Amino acid sequence: MPRIVFIHPDLGIGGAERLVVDAALALRKKGHFVHFVTSHHDRSHCFTETRDGTLDVTVVGDWLPRNFFGKFFALCAYLRMVYASLYIILFSDLRPDIVFCDLISACIPILKLRVPHVMFYCHFPDQLLSQPGGNLKSVYRAPLNWLEELTTGHASKIFVNSKFTAQVFKQTFRNITTTPEILYPSINTEFFDKCTPSPLATVIHDKNAENAFIFLSINRYERKKNLGLAIDALHVLKNKDVKGEDSETLVHLIMAGGYDPLVAENVEYYDELLSHAEQLNVQDHVTFLKSPSDTDKTSLLSGCNCLLYTPSNEHFGIVPLEAMYYGKPVIAVNSGGPTETIVDGETGFLCNPTNDDFAAAMLKCAHNQKLCTVLGSAGKQRTKCLFSFNAFTEQLNSVVESLLGTAKSKDD
Repeated sequence: MPRIVFIHPDLGIGGAERLVVDAALALRKKGHFVHFVTSHHDRSHCFTETRDGTLDVTVVGDWLPRNFFGKFFALCAYLRMVYASLYIILFSDLRPDIVFCDLISACIPILKLRVPHVMFYCHFPDQLLSQPGGNLKSVYRAPLNWLEELTTGHASKIFVNSKFTAQVFKQTFRNITTTPEILYPSINTEFFDKCTPSPLATVIHDKNAENAFIFLSINRYERKKNLGLAIDALHVLKNKDVKGEDSETLVHLIMAGGYDPLVAENVEYYDELLSHAEQLNVQDHVTFLKSPSDTDKTSLLSGCNCLLYTPSNEHFGIVPLEAMYYGKPVIAVNSGGPTETIVDGETGFLCNPTNDDFAAAMLKCAHNQKLCTVLGSAGKQRTKCLFSFNAFTEQLNSVVESLLGTAKSKDD
């Protein structure tokens, strides 16, 4: 049985984590041995499959610092991944044929000392995710940026999550001649099909949401996700005369986000959003949820009327696919990966990241539930045709078999 090990820095809740979990499930479905090695895994803040025994997880190096005095997060993450890679090749009995690596490429040359093939999934160049700073920050980032390009080029196979990211990859890593392959993230529809959603009221416990048109936002509590846009647009919408076909339509926004108390930004931004809703006097029209469980998430997707997706230049965006699979229209920013998943006017609306543009699209949906049904139906069909879990599984498995076939021919 081919042995595939996934190495990931923090196996929490997020788009990157959902991708690697789905990749592991896909390869296990094809008969491969899969195992996770990570430097952090909080069982109260992770996907169910990594907690219930579906996927085996080994945690190493969690004792290593995550930062020094609130700084040097990237350097610490690099060191933790290097430590995890040394564990794989020197101290474990995993003996992988292939290692699937993502987010941090620094460990690739180390892994290749003992592992025949290393696949790297580039969600987005790490150096572009770093917050801008002064001269000292530039000096600090320069060797890390150089190392990222150098080590990424050592991968046996490079994936990116969208055409948008592929363009950014080529512009950023000019010395890498390898053309990355686009592997669109998918969703584990089998889980959604098996899960029975609960009534929305049992998840949010907010009487103000009863009989309202529900807008839903699901994203980590990070400033780059621009979650305040949803609250600002709701404020604009609240001041409009929102009429349904028969009577006035109440609107409500559910903000559900990944929240890790160990991440200062999550804590700070969550409090900022609460205060912002109060300042705009829309707090009675907004429900905030922290790290909903997988089953609660299905209830939110099933019970909402429309999804709001607020980040600009998002690398791909897995949540719009999940909403579309549940037959919900999606209102998203007209940039990045959502432009490849959402068809404007057919499965939802692509808007400029402004309060008025988002509010106008929200008004169209809240005013006409029949339109929501038509958009949602088209979105579900698009997801099934282009972003199915089966298509994702076959593409990934084809690459694995190709790499293993190459290794076999060399041995022969």
